[in-house]
Amino acid sequence: MNIIRRILISSAAMLLLACSTPESEFGVYRQSDGTVGVHAPKSAKDTEAQAAAEQECKKLGKRTATVLESRKTVNDRFPMTYIYLCR
Repeated sequence: MNIIRRILISSAAMLLLACSTPESEFGVYRQSDGTVGVHAPKSAKDTEAQAAAEQECKKLGKRTATVLESRKTVNDRFPMTYIYLCR
């Protein structure tokens, strides 16, 4: 019973990961004012960009990332840039 549960959970996790944009596709950076910037690829969703920012915020000892700004860029690889405040 326990083995079946593990298999089901790992299968569900793989399906979710298969549908999301890989972390390596995001350009995440820290700015001098303490905010975190995220360059998002074309295929990324807003929630995926926020998750990437939250991971960077956790490295800084913060729990959440609140979007301050989002703007389109002229970069074909990263058409959206988001600025987040870590709290």
